[in-house]
Amino acid sequence: MSDTAEQDEERSAAQRLRERRRSAVRQARQVLSRAGTRGTLRERLALLQEAAPHVYDLDEPADIYGDGVVAALEERVAALLGTEAAAFFPTGTMAQQVALRCWAARTGDTTVALHGLAHPEVHERHALSQVAGLRPVRVTSEPRLPTAEEIRDFPEPFGALMLELPLRDAGFLLPSWEELTEVVAAARERDAVVHFDGARLWESTVHLGRSLDEIAGLADSVYVSFYKSLDGFGGAALAGPAALVEEARTWRHRYGGTIFQQFPTALSALVGLDRELPRLPEYVRHARVVAQGLREGFAEAGLPWARVNPELPHTHEFQVWLPYRPEVVAEAAVRQGEETSVLLFANAWQEAGPGIACTEVTVGSAGLEWTADDVRAAVADFATRLPAAP
Repeated sequence: MSDTAEQDEERSAAQRLRERRRSAVRQARQVLSRAGTRGTLRERLALLQEAAPHVYDLDEPADIYGDGVVAALEERVAALLGTEAAAFFPTGTMAQQVALRCWAARTGDTTVALHGLAHPEVHERHALSQVAGLRPVRVTSEPRLPTAEEIRDFPEPFGALMLELPLRDAGFLLPSWEELTEVVAAARERDAVVHFDGARLWESTVHLGRSLDEIAGLADSVYVSFYKSLDGFGGAALAGPAALVEEARTWRHRYGGTIFQQFPTALSALVGLDRELPRLPEYVRHARVVAQGLREGFAEAGLPWARVNPELPHTHEFQVWLPYRPEVVAEAAVRQGEETSVLLFANAWQEAGPGIACTEVTVGSAGLEWTADDVRAAVADFATRLPAAP
């Protein structure tokens, strides 16, 4: 078989596995999270039709270029985060580029200090440099948040410090409140502004032990997402001083982000703020129960190399690492769902090193039904579908 044919077969096999996983998620009677984003168009529209009248007057005129329901959403976000203003954006990638280029114009410095695992560095195809004309520099690439000492000792100037809270690719990690305040203070000592990539800031209150407005109040600007934790159709918001947000609206227009009508997305975001936001602390606390059940289940199943990262989750999401190739554990996970209707691992598996697979676990409303015993039993069944430990 030629290299091209082999690659085509690998892609086909991966696609078939993705389709099986989607089907297993939909048919499973027991999953840790049943995100609406995995639903059909009919299901998504039905949910919006049912919930939207409870969050906004549907007899009001539809939005035009950001007024109406979009403006109401912006006001709601600004109030929750305790900022002067907020602007709706179609994507977080756009929102953060705009925020950081606006700050660069104010500071006169296009250098942005960030983590090597931050979303713009890993998932945005170098948009900060290629589109926004900024210069990202990595404070650290260690699987943890930067320290105050690293900020103070960084060997070159920077105009802005961007902190991802939580740091997804390191395991949805958060610093302690004391560590966070020290890092922000260290940036201020260097006359740098601080921007929070808060795509998942909503669920950070439990670990940090502070309210949303207290957390956001540490930064000069904050970005939040409406679909990652709130189950909205999409969209994001940039929150901060009124003057910055007004300038951001200008750049949003230049980027093509001032869309004619956005009421479905805005309504779904308001529904998420109304329904999901109050429940996130409960999800975070139960994620710790699930994580403990996983650790105990792996030990009982004779998988001592298995890891839950972090051991005590900082949010309702965390990582699981297993000493197998990704395709091996992915197949075992899907078969468990297909054969038992219990799906322990509903997300894809990625290679985290030679012979090591990693997946993300999310605990949502469906996960609240799981006891620690349920988790251990599911781990025991999952382990029988794996080959002997290497």
